[in-house]
Amino acid sequence: MGVGSVGAVLAAYALLVRPWHLRWGATDDELQQRLPGDEVVPYSKHEATHAITINATVAEVWPWLTQIGQTRGGFYSYTGLENLVGCEMHNADRVVPEWQDLRVGDVVWLHPKAPPLPVIIVEPFKAIVLGDNFGTWGLFLKAIDGKTTRLRVRTRWDRKPGILDWVSKYILLEPSHFIMERKMMLGIKQRAEALHKHLEASSSTEAHEDTRHENVFVKSASSTAR
Repeated sequence: MGVGSVGAVLAAYALLVRPWHLRWGATDDELQQRLPGDEVVPYSKHEATHAITINATVAEVWPWLTQIGQTRGGFYSYTGLENLVGCEMHNADRVVPEWQDLRVGDVVWLHPKAPPLPVIIVEPFKAIVLGDNFGTWGLFLKAIDGKTTRLRVRTRWDRKPGILDWVSKYILLEPSHFIMERKMMLGIKQRAEALHKHLEASSSTEAHEDTRHENVFVKSASSTAR
């Protein structure tokens, strides 16, 4: 591939692909809206806001967020790719009550040998923000109606001066982060919608013993979220 071709590819990425993936699924209003944690990195050089609509209640989506983490329920993304780099990731397909008590000051592991992300904001049924004053990663829920929820994920980070940091952040980290995060959001949607259908079906029949505790937790959470 010649210099001209490389330049054309980079130009296409910068002008077309990058603007698309930085705002995947998000509306103009969602891009402009201030969210909890934005103030932690007030002058970030990078911001991505992704969004997806989930056909489930806030209370049915929230448990999947609180149990994310390498030592907990995983990230619902491409575990094959994660485990290629030693993440030892396992995605949960059920709500685990022991993983629901997420608090400020806790940490969320991404890799067994990498420093974990501290939990800096928890607003039950609304927001979870991880990170520090160099970068934040937040997950936010908003009810659209009684059976539909909007999930937004916002990443903000600063970067160090220099071409190497620029290349690592904009050419390598941004696209790979988007690919994994998009899959995570689709994974949350799939799990929450399956749980919603299960709870609707079980509302008129006795739930199976293996899912009884999960149902009790989410139904209790539904009352609290209201």
